[in-house]
Amino acid sequence: MSHLFSPLDLGAPQGAVHLDNRIVVAPMCQYASVDGLANDWHLMHWANLLNSGAGMFTIEATAVTPEGRITPKCLGLWDDAHAASIESHLERARALAPRVPVCIQLAHAGRKASSAVPWKGGQLLPVGQGEEAGWETWGPSALAHLSSERSPHALDAAQMEKIIQGFTKGAAYSQKMGIEAVELHAAHGYLLHQFLSPIANQRTDQYGGSYENRIRFLMEVFKEVRAVFKGSLGVRISASDWVDGGWTPEETADLSLILKNAGANFVHISSGGVAQNQKIAIGPNYQVSFAKLAKERSGLTTTAVGLITDPHQADDIIKNGEADLVALARAFLYKPRWGWEAAAELNAKVPAMSQYWRCLPREAQHIFDISGMGMR
Repeated sequence: MSHLFSPLDLGAPQGAVHLDNRIVVAPMCQYASVDGLANDWHLMHWANLLNSGAGMFTIEATAVTPEGRITPKCLGLWDDAHAASIESHLERARALAPRVPVCIQLAHAGRKASSAVPWKGGQLLPVGQGEEAGWETWGPSALAHLSSERSPHALDAAQMEKIIQGFTKGAAYSQKMGIEAVELHAAHGYLLHQFLSPIANQRTDQYGGSYENRIRFLMEVFKEVRAVFKGSLGVRISASDWVDGGWTPEETADLSLILKNAGANFVHISSGGVAQNQKIAIGPNYQVSFAKLAKERSGLTTTAVGLITDPHQADDIIKNGEADLVALARAFLYKPRWGWEAAAELNAKVPAMSQYWRCLPREAQHIFDISGMGMR
């Protein structure tokens, strides 16, 4: 029996979100928007990965305010027009795929906003006018991400409240458009992670210094989002800053328990992104131990991610109880039907559209669940 292809129900106040298997398509920025709006690139990308065989698909980091975008080309969800663009493209994409739960990652980039797209260097853009110009950035403290970059402005209480309202509004839009899960982005050096980490947060008020103070802003965001979003709600956390004096795996595990007690349904455990001098020990399963620690300490449904590329590797993570879900990102860009390959390798089944049934080698045709056709 395949552990990777066993079903899982994600808890949610409005009723459990059923996943046919334990594979998640992780959020991947596409840098394809104009003015933060979804377009036909997203239609193609979403429909493609909804046909991947994964148990859940996650929409990329979606900014809750214009200045919260990582780049001028990032997706946004801060007003009716942006909600309508996501809803219409997602509705069309879902009509072209089996029924798969969708998660959206809501985010604010903080001091890492206003950056060039990766293929143009990814560095902080100068403030200016035009489609690809930069803007002023904001963070917990006036500390630049890179020593060569201009410093962000330190957020005051009114600005922080505006950002909380942005997350809440984005979650309400997600609820209205029928998205099953929301993931708050508190990883990879973006704003919520910046508050957690002593590397980026050197405030002297109630949001800085102690562990309880540094998690305060995230918990305020979480509680407001939980009040309006009735689907499955989770948080992506960078478990380690990979530098001395930074955020730690033990703090992540403790935060996971606090989030569970506040009504979280899952955590997604990654690492890094907040410090320019990070030294990451990259290799297969390099973040799985962080997920295992969070799962053991909190009992919360936990997702492992990071250089998980082989079906047997993913299956072992679930079998060994190290995580409840495994997420893949770039592997799905390279092999958009990775879930099909995993099912063939592990003698499991996935739902697929009838137009694709003839594509498999004869010896692998058992993987398609055609009882009821597995689709709407």
